Amino acid sequence: MSEQADLAGRHVLVTGGCSGIGLAIVAALKAAGAGVAVFDRTIPDEFASTHPDVISIKGDVTDPARVRDGFGEAAAALGGLNCVVVNAGVSQNRPTLDLSFEDWRRVMSVNLDGAFLSCHEAGRLMAETGGGCIVLTASMYGLVAAPERLGYCVSKSGVVMMTKALAIEWASLGIRVNAIAPGYVLTPFVEDLVEQGRLDLPKLEKRTPMGRLIQPEEVADAACFLMSDRARAITGHIVAIDGGWSAYGYI
Repeated sequence: MSEQADLAGRHVLVTGGCSGIGLAIVAALKAAGAGVAVFDRTIPDEFASTHPDVISIKGDVTDPARVRDGFGEAAAALGGLNCVVVNAGVSQNRPTLDLSFEDWRRVMSVNLDGAFLSCHEAGRLMAETGGGCIVLTASMYGLVAAPERLGYCVSKSGVVMMTKALAIEWASLGIRVNAIAPGYVLTPFVEDLVEQGRLDLPKLEKRTPMGRLIQPEEVADAACFLMSDRARAITGHIVAIDGGWSAYGYI
């Protein structure tokens, strides 16, 4: 964790915080001095045992009632919510002609509806207490298109526009809204796909101008910066953390 973010005294809820990028953000928040709660569909036993100082709340971001109650539980346990990281999401990689309507609705439900419900509840709580900060996890595939990822690209581009629309609407309420847009991040999930032969690591590294995949901690550092006072004048921005992938239009 870099020294760029001081989040001592902040109360932060992270959706999808028990694995991957979310887990890295939780670790970075704790290192920066924040009080942290996670809201996730599954709370592994090992998470609770290795993170005893993190409030664990089980819930599905596609369930409006559970989002409302779970966010309320987090606020009560932490003593309020200054920041919410809207991170819960699912990936999808399938030829569009093989994509069923049920598959399409699943990715939209989690990535887009879940983001709306999370932002809506976070915004309501923050408006009542004088403001705060929301950071959404978009994707570089919300900024640039890719084949066989229609639902994922459309849902994440929706997160990008949601970020901008909420930022300008809620600025007067003292609520900043930004998003991070990770590229290929070397999480256990991605490492497993590489081992299965479903991702070509050398090809991905060659396509990335920096010549490597992104580390989860690098994404977490950017998220923490956006939640810090150093970003107090930043709202409505999408920060690509992709090693230059989305900027590189030549293949």
